[in-house]
Amino acid sequence: MPFYQQSGVLAFGSRLRRLSEAFLADVNSIYKHHGIRFDAAWFPIFYMLANNGALSIREISLELEVSHSAASQLVSKLQEKGLVRTGIDKTDARKKVVTFTTKGNKLLQQVQPIWMAVQKAMDELLQETPHGKLLMTGISELEKSFQQTTIYDRIEKQLL
Repeated sequence: MPFYQQSGVLAFGSRLRRLSEAFLADVNSIYKHHGIRFDAAWFPIFYMLANNGALSIREISLELEVSHSAASQLVSKLQEKGLVRTGIDKTDARKKVVTFTTKGNKLLQQVQPIWMAVQKAMDELLQETPHGKLLMTGISELEKSFQQTTIYDRIEKQLL
């Protein structure tokens, strides 16, 4: 029996990481194959800006459920590439607002057809098996449970 199936939930994180890494590597290969200089790691901010036009770093960090510092670092990387810019919010000078540059908007137009293809491919994949249809719901339920009680707390409870 293969290691990951044999080890069951003990390898839960490793299996999710393997799936995530394989997924992101394939998506990055698609971008490269089509001559698009885009990294799948940029997707969350690009997607949010595409839907909102402008967001503060704080809004990005809250939406992505990451620290302000982590959101700021990702925005800085995109700034270095000339894809986004930050400016001062017109209503609150304490806020940094992130928007696309012309270069970022051009790249957005290139990646959106890839996103639609990814959506269709993933929908197809999830429909292939009876449990695949439940996967996204299951992940959402797990995320909600993790927010209520962390894995750390659950493990500590078992050790008492």
